Amino acid sequence: MEIHIGDRVADVTLVSKDGNKVVLSIDGKPIEVDVVMAENGSCSILHDGNSYNAELIRGEGGKSYDVNMFYRSYHVDVVDTQAKYLHLRKDSQERQADKIVAPMPGKVVAIPVSVGDRLKAGDIAIVLEAMKMQSNYKVSSDCTVKAILVAEGDAVQDNQALIELDLSNEE
Repeated sequence: MEIHIGDRVADVTLVSKDGNKVVLSIDGKPIEVDVVMAENGSCSILHDGNSYNAELIRGEGGKSYDVNMFYRSYHVDVVDTQAKYLHLRKDSQERQADKIVAPMPGKVVAIPVSVGDRLKAGDIAIVLEAMKMQSNYKVSSDCTVKAILVAEGDAVQDNQALIELDLSNEE
């Protein structure tokens, strides 16, 4: 997932979690931390022998946070796989309009469509799981399923084509 802190954009992946010990990959660099969360939204973080305390204030929708540490405050936005996918579609509409591609590595959980199905804008075409989170990927316009290039349970890579769509207006 992407984490936005001010002008900084970081690619963050949860590598492993064992109790309070968490291993993250931040822009490809592994980081090991010990995190203890309190019920009041504060947390204690140990990293490289240093201790940090932070207060997390969750914003509306649960995708943004205000983080207060010492005398500093940060606004943090979390961009999940579906938001990233929609952003990619807006940036390269002509390239991706006729197919659904994986925005990041993951696993195909469900394919609720079949070849030949007519879909309406907003219909779910495929469900992927990445970083223990499932995301529904929907079509943005009326179309017909032309080809399904993966199967349920398949592991997929970043930018891999998953489903081809026919966008013609034929009835």
